Amino acid sequence: MTTRFGLLLPHFGADADQDLLIDGVRLADRLGFDSIWVRDHLVFHPHGMEGTDRTFIEPFITLTYLAGVTERIGLGAATIIPFRHPINMAYSVASMSWLTRRRFDLGIGAGNFQHEFDVIGQGEIPRPALMKEQTLIARRLWSGESVEWHSELYDFSDVDLKPQPVHPVPVWWGGATPASARLAVDFCDGWLPGRITFPTYEARVAKIHEMTAEQGKSRIMTGAVPVTSIDTSFDAATARMNVPGLIKNANAQKFWLKPDSGEFTTIEELDGSILAGSPDDIVRGVQRYQEIGCDLLIFDFRMRFPDWLEQIQVLARDVLPRVGQPEPIAI
Repeated sequence: MTTRFGLLLPHFGADADQDLLIDGVRLADRLGFDSIWVRDHLVFHPHGMEGTDRTFIEPFITLTYLAGVTERIGLGAATIIPFRHPINMAYSVASMSWLTRRRFDLGIGAGNFQHEFDVIGQGEIPRPALMKEQTLIARRLWSGESVEWHSELYDFSDVDLKPQPVHPVPVWWGGATPASARLAVDFCDGWLPGRITFPTYEARVAKIHEMTAEQGKSRIMTGAVPVTSIDTSFDAATARMNVPGLIKNANAQKFWLKPDSGEFTTIEELDGSILAGSPDDIVRGVQRYQEIGCDLLIFDFRMRFPDWLEQIQVLARDVLPRVGQPEPIAI
């Protein structure tokens, strides 16, 4: 199995910076990374683990702009949340695909923050239902079909979309819950839970394989987005991370498998949701993901964005060639 390797972009928070984005994606493009990835919010309130700055650059605009300063790197969103009308979402994806000529992976998810849906009057609508209908509508529009749709959520007739995406758009369901894994199997091409510990990831992947077998379906893709920090040692790497914030966030995850004590108390217990340490430590973490069956690994350097360029270079030089990525070109 070949694992694709991507990078989460610094398009949010205090470290969002145009020059850093351009320099980073050009570097990633030259070094052979598969793809660059964005998050999605309407009213951005940062997680407690990532500071308080509310800067957030719109994801589709970010990806389209950065495709214009790179040569071949793929594009992805992890994940788009359902505050857009499905016609608008499909239109944005198709336009970006047509302009950039790049592969685009669409991660979708229900979103974690109620306030983002309250402000647009959708706070009472079940968000998984929103996301499912949006995806089904978008896929029909991308196929070139003239779409008629009548439901409690959307009601329209005779809508088509031109141009269609240049490449097929794989759809990944985001979220670490058992329900998210089930939804991924039901109507998506992959499951992309974001941060997740190894025990939880392994259990969900096993369940996904069981569900696909029961339904007579082909294996779907699986991925993850670990918060990553590379340094001389585990202690040096985690010293650059917001450890209390990471532990607090982990204990808020209702569906992660917890330690025997019933709660996370140490950073070591978050293995998988973080990859931290020396290059050797990161290699072992990537290999663990590969052993479980990970098709896509997106490195989230949000706690190392101030030295993001150096982190990218170390990852490409000292880690990825040892886990199946070709040697990077000299820079």
